[in-house]
Amino acid sequence: MPELPEVEVTLRGIKGALDGALIKSIYHSDKSLRVPMSDDLYKLEGATVTKLERRAKYILITTTKGSVLIHLGMTGHLSVLESSVPRKTHDHFEMVTGSDVIVRLNDTRRFGLVLYYDIGDDPFSLSPLKDLGPEPFSETFTPDYLYARLKRCKKSIKQCLMDNAIVVGVGNIYASEVLFESRISPLRLGCSIKKKECELIVANIQKILSSSIEKGGTTIRDFEGADGKLGYFVQNLNVYGHDNEPCRICGTNILSCVQGQRTTYYCPKCQN
Repeated sequence: MPELPEVEVTLRGIKGALDGALIKSIYHSDKSLRVPMSDDLYKLEGATVTKLERRAKYILITTTKGSVLIHLGMTGHLSVLESSVPRKTHDHFEMVTGSDVIVRLNDTRRFGLVLYYDIGDDPFSLSPLKDLGPEPFSETFTPDYLYARLKRCKKSIKQCLMDNAIVVGVGNIYASEVLFESRISPLRLGCSIKKKECELIVANIQKILSSSIEKGGTTIRDFEGADGKLGYFVQNLNVYGHDNEPCRICGTNILSCVQGQRTTYYCPKCQN
């Protein structure tokens, strides 16, 4: 699943095509994504894009005729294409600009999301954005904030970091990497994490997510940016996907386990 760095890379990739652009036409397939796409999306035709932004793993495109919220799901990706490029089987949504540039959503497994908000609606006060926690790069995401949220948390620290009500965008890959960098076992409960450890976690979340964004995100299976390029942060992964391989620090074999239906990777010696 594309995580925060991949979504940020995607946003930056489509900005040049959409920022300030006239939307000449809209297309959506008759296939349902996570929820069926509304014909209200056609209201965007003739609109001008006024703002593009990311909230958690969502991309919000604001126009003079309403807004569209996009989530890439498990396998979705947005591409910037010339108008002559034909649609493929799993192309489900597209916006064509006045310059005949297409921004097209392809989603093989159809777990993505495309929602329309009418003029006057505030997407940030409505589902699915209204209950999200702070952004990892925001001023409110501090060690003190994280410590306060964790001290009553009986879930594992790995699951806490993946809880969008606590902090957004730290998905499965990056939670494993952050805890390795912080030398904290993913098996510990959130309430066992000390304030000094929260300082490490916050710093490493920001460092690792920033580094991944700079490298175009992480391509494990099929992620690619809007320009079709793969993400090269995969070369920097220390534990994720490396079970039964020696730890790069101590040589102990990396272990894996399942937490909250997601696979966790960790070094049993380096992380305690």
